[in-house]
Amino acid sequence: MAEPIRVLVTGAAGQIAYSLLFSIAKGDVFGKDQPITLLLLDITPMLSVLDGVVMELQDCALPLLKEIVPTDKEEVAFKDLDAAILVGSMPRKEGMERKDLLKANVAIFKSQGAALEKYAKKTVKVLVVGNPANTNCLIAAKSAPSIPKENFSCLTRLDHNRARSQVAMRCGVPATQVKNVIIWGNHSSTQYPDVHHCLVNMSGSELACFEAVKDDAWLKGDFITTVQQRGAAVIKARKLSSAMSAAKAICDHMRDIWSGTSEGEFISMGVYSSGNSYGVPEDLIYSFPVQIKDKTWKIVEGLAINDFSQSKMDATAAELLEERDTAVSFLGV
Repeated sequence: MAEPIRVLVTGAAGQIAYSLLFSIAKGDVFGKDQPITLLLLDITPMLSVLDGVVMELQDCALPLLKEIVPTDKEEVAFKDLDAAILVGSMPRKEGMERKDLLKANVAIFKSQGAALEKYAKKTVKVLVVGNPANTNCLIAAKSAPSIPKENFSCLTRLDHNRARSQVAMRCGVPATQVKNVIIWGNHSSTQYPDVHHCLVNMSGSELACFEAVKDDAWLKGDFITTVQQRGAAVIKARKLSSAMSAAKAICDHMRDIWSGTSEGEFISMGVYSSGNSYGVPEDLIYSFPVQIKDKTWKIVEGLAINDFSQSKMDATAAELLEERDTAVSFLGV
């Protein structure tokens, strides 16, 4: 048996974690023969709920789960980590301005970045889920200067999966037959779901998405807005935000970091923009198409970008620049 790896989930008493922890502990993410120590962090008022989650994990009798450590202390939670999944964040409350939301989250992710810096392994892979995910990820990375920036990413896999699924339903094929959709930019309603490089396997032959769908107006209109606003649609219907689908996307994202992406296929994740060839401003966490090998991601280069795509990519970059500048102004506070 391999040595257990240490995996942190924050916001561990919350909804997303409740859907996520079983999959991690069962071996769906880090491998079927990889033992795991789970570190579960939440705020002090949630510790009794967290105890219930621990009991349930114990009651699953899972062979790979070696130890569970529930805590409200960062120095316990962040110690010697191999992977950190930062789900917990301050949710937007009614009447709350985006600036106030950013300020509250800067405090959280500055603190967690500092804890990563102080206690975690320098090789730790950090996935930020809590919104605003891109900017929270940037703040965490800036607050952990000795951990490589490439080790930080934020979740746009949920948007990627949503886009893939919309195309698949439209074409009447399983989602596994759709590949290389791209989410560009921010995990917000300005994100750009791009299918210009997407391929759909129809009856054994791969077609370009526009050829497979045969409805350009839908692909350039309702498809984009459906993906952009899907999170809000789920909240409206369920009165709660996406949890099951978010947990599945987290598993997909971390599994690809650990095991790599399939040959000829790329996925979307928010990564450091520095040095990209698509004209995205430096020093942002921006969602790009990436391929992963040996736990290292590379932005897929050389994709043709038309004017329609460029304008959408620029719009989401502009929002991220504004978010970054507002958030960084709070860093010194």
